[in-house]
Amino acid sequence: MRMYDIIEKKRNGEELTDQEIRFFIEEYTKGDIPDYQVSALMMAVYFQDMTEKERAELTSAMVDSGDKIDLSAISGTKVDKHSTGGVGDTTTLVLAPLVASLGVPVAKMSGRGLGHTGGTIDKLESIPGFHVEISNDDFIHLVNKNKVAVIGQSGNLTPADKKLYSLRDVTATVNSIPLIASSIMSKKIASGADSIVLDVKTGSGAFMQELEDAKELAGAMVSIGNRVGRNTMAVISDMSQPLGKGIGNALEVKEAIDTLKGHGPEDLTELCLVLGSQMVVLAGKAETLDEARNQLQENMQNGKAFNQFKIFLDSQGGDAHVADHPEMLPQATYKIELPALETGTVSEIVANEVGTAAMMLGAGRATKDSVIDLAAGIVLHKKIGDKVTEGETLLTIHTNQNVIEEVKDKLYKSIRISDTTVNPPTLIYDTVTE
Repeated sequence: MRMYDIIEKKRNGEELTDQEIRFFIEEYTKGDIPDYQVSALMMAVYFQDMTEKERAELTSAMVDSGDKIDLSAISGTKVDKHSTGGVGDTTTLVLAPLVASLGVPVAKMSGRGLGHTGGTIDKLESIPGFHVEISNDDFIHLVNKNKVAVIGQSGNLTPADKKLYSLRDVTATVNSIPLIASSIMSKKIASGADSIVLDVKTGSGAFMQELEDAKELAGAMVSIGNRVGRNTMAVISDMSQPLGKGIGNALEVKEAIDTLKGHGPEDLTELCLVLGSQMVVLAGKAETLDEARNQLQENMQNGKAFNQFKIFLDSQGGDAHVADHPEMLPQATYKIELPALETGTVSEIVANEVGTAAMMLGAGRATKDSVIDLAAGIVLHKKIGDKVTEGETLLTIHTNQNVIEEVKDKLYKSIRISDTTVNPPTLIYDTVTE
C-alpha cells in the first residue's frame, strides 16, 4: 500500500477504505510517512470531505494509536461531557458534582487551557491542595466511592491526533469538519465513557462562530460517536457573550459554588440543567428530560449537589472549606470597576475579545509556557439586554497588575450600548441526537 495512491484517491473525491485509513494513521504515528504527504492528504480531505464511514474509521484509528482508558471497573453507565470551548465556560465544575449527586458516575479527564482562560484543571487548582495527579486505580476507586473524580489527560492519549493537529495548524487545514470532529471524538472515546454529551458552542467566542457550521460539526460528532458504539448527543448553545459572569480561574470556581447552591447566573444554571438532564437520561437514572431536570433542581435546592462538591474536593486533597468560604480562593490585589460611558441597553459583548482581555490580565495562557494568575479575571455586572446608566459599573477587573489601560481599552471596544431595546440572545439553539 502506498501513501501516494491514498492521496490521489482522496484528491479525486473517492472514499478511502478502512485499511487505507488505518495504514496512513499507523504509519504516520510511527514516523514512517513524511509530513509533506500527510499535509497533501489533509488538504485533499479539506476540499473533498469524508463520508460518515470514513470519519468514524479515522476516529477509531486515532483512538487505537495510543492509550485507552478502561473504565469497566466503574459500576454504572459512565457519561462524559465535552464543550467545544468558550469564555467563562464553567459547566464542568458544576455538572460533575451535580450529576454525581444523582448517582451517575462522572469519571472526568480534563486538560489545561491555552488561550482565553484556564482549563478545568487550572480552575480546580485554584482550590488550595487540590490535585489531579492520581493513579488510574485511585481514579477508578474514587469514582466508585464518590461517583466523581477528575484526572489530568494521559500523555499518550491519541498521539496520532496530536501529530495531525500540529500539522493542520501550519497547513491551513484546521477548519475541516471531518478533521475537527475526529480530533475531538478520538479523545472522548479514548477516555472510556459509555455515553457522551457534547456542548457545541456558536457565536463570537466559539470556534464555530456561525450557527450552521456549529450544527454541521455537532451532526458529524454525534454520527461518529454513535457509529463507534457510544451513545452520543449534542446541544448547540450560545457563546456570543461570555457564559455566566465570572471569567478567570478562581472567579469561575466561586461562580460554580454559587450555582451548585442554587443562586448562580441564570444562563449558566440553565445550560447546566439542560446538559445535566441529558447526562442523567443517558445514564438511565431518569426516563425523561423533565424528570431528570426536576431531580437536578431538587439536589441544587436541598444541598446534595453542594455537599457532593465538598466530597469531591476533599477526596482529591482540596480544602473543602473553600466551598463555604470562597474568600479562601486566590484574591487579586486590585479590583477595578469599569463604568459605562453612556446610558442605554447593552447590545453586544464580544466574547472572544473579553476573553482575550482576561488573558492579558493573566487568567489564560498566551503560550504553553505562560504562567496563569489564578486570581486574575473579569466579573460582568451587565449582560446583553440589560439596561445601564452612564457611570454605572459594567464589570469589575480583578488584577495583580497596576497598569491595565490596554485591557480597559479593549473591554470598552468589546461592549456596545444601544439606545434601543435589545433582547438577550437565545441560549439553546438546537439538540442533535442522530
